[in-house]
Amino acid sequence: MLDIADELHRWVEQGRDFAVATVVAVGGSAPRRPGAALAVDADGTAIGSVSGGCVEGAVYALCQQALEDGESVLERFGYSDEDAFAVGLTCGGVIDILVTPVRVGDPVRTVVAAAVEAAARGRAAALARIVSGPRELVGRALVVRPEDLSGYGGFGAHPELDRTIAAEAGAFLEAGRTGTLEIGEQGSRCGAPLTVLVESSVPPPRMIVFGAIDFASALVRIGTFLGYRVTVCDARPVFATEARFPEADEIVVEWPHRYLERTEVDARTVLCVLTHDAKFDVPLLQRALRLPVAYVGAMGSRRTHLDRNERLREVGVTELELARLRSPIGLDLGARTPEETALSIASEIVASRRGGSGVSLTGAHTPIHHDVASVPVRRIGSVA
Repeated sequence: MLDIADELHRWVEQGRDFAVATVVAVGGSAPRRPGAALAVDADGTAIGSVSGGCVEGAVYALCQQALEDGESVLERFGYSDEDAFAVGLTCGGVIDILVTPVRVGDPVRTVVAAAVEAAARGRAAALARIVSGPRELVGRALVVRPEDLSGYGGFGAHPELDRTIAAEAGAFLEAGRTGTLEIGEQGSRCGAPLTVLVESSVPPPRMIVFGAIDFASALVRIGTFLGYRVTVCDARPVFATEARFPEADEIVVEWPHRYLERTEVDARTVLCVLTHDAKFDVPLLQRALRLPVAYVGAMGSRRTHLDRNERLREVGVTELELARLRSPIGLDLGARTPEETALSIASEIVASRRGGSGVSLTGAHTPIHHDVASVPVRRIGSVA
């Protein structure tokens, strides 16, 4: 549900009762991933989505029922020969959805409120909810934040279970992942096996665009659209201005390699080098290719690429490090305009992030959603 945290935070502050339906697990070609949510308030207002439209009506009705009876429910939706035209996923997938009422006075409300507030304010948090197990525990929740890994909330008279789930949720949060946790009967301390959904919300990943050129302006816009926190860096103050890059979250006037040396990056950060000038490119890429970031791409012709690689070798960049460089930057879309080029670059970033091939889906037999199977499922305390 943390994907709609901004709206839910407003609902909590306004004192609204609501129910939230969250995708727990997916199979086949289901359109949304675990954590995707749809919420319905007492007036019937709906926000979010769990299926891109296939089962929204049925899930909406489940939310209304949960608001009436106060009961959490786990429901499976899928496509079958018997009900091909009934409620289900016509794309052929299967999704499990947890519907939880979040009403004033419900035990889960304060926990959900803490989680959505943290996510809405851009702070890291992980929300763990019991999806299946003893009826009295289904829907109960615990939230973990970096400053409080012991967790807030819990599962009633089960302090050992609280500690177990808080520790596992902390591990999910550290990795920035959302997925399910299977706890066997011995590990649950409540006499039954449990399934727990852990949703992580972390600050948006960074996109750092080096070179304040017209192509950068288009890339900033598409980077923002994709959910990145975008920084533009250029040593030339006449070009690196808010007027030229109004959509950028940050504009830095500094030599690119010096800025990269002092700024924070992580495994989700993407670096796009559009400076197209050896005096900027070489020291910058020498540093960039040794950082644990998700993507390093550099603009230029094939001749520029070959010349730049030789210059990088001369300053000690290894062949293994050079192999990380995406140059010439972007996928082959035949792009001409800054906007088309930005789309080419963004497409390569998405393909790199998700494991896509970049080829047309028409006539291909590759999966549409490459990373669905990578959603973590951890099992602890199982009986051998």
